[in-house]
Amino acid sequence: MLNKGLRDEEKIRIDNVLKTLRTLVYVPYPLNSLQKSDIENQLKEFGLNIESLINYSNEELITLLTRLHFDWEQLEQFGDLLLEFSKEENYPFEEKALAIYHYIQQESKVFSFGINTKITSAKAKK
Repeated sequence: MLNKGLRDEEKIRIDNVLKTLRTLVYVPYPLNSLQKSDIENQLKEFGLNIESLINYSNEELITLLTRLHFDWEQLEQFGDLLLEFSKEENYPFEEKALAIYHYIQQESKVFSFGINTKITSAKAKK
């Protein structure tokens, strides 16, 4: 387990990477090669790339993110990013986002109407 100082630093680092990814993913489509490269560089912070995101099973991805000390909010943001990224036809990440939302709903032991709405929305997009 991380001590409080390291946990805070790790949270800030994850938040900064997610914030950068959000700005890169929420752009008009299709993504050009420079934008994809920028996304790849940010994903490397989490030991990921676009190819590994495609190849990881839902469980493997969730395990990786929890090992990286993602909190519930960060997991939700990552799920949101995957949903937005899945609008690009070559990247069907709806199932992974849905799995992350289900994981949050089950493991956080707190029912969230926001997460429930995202689950319903993700199911509709499949």
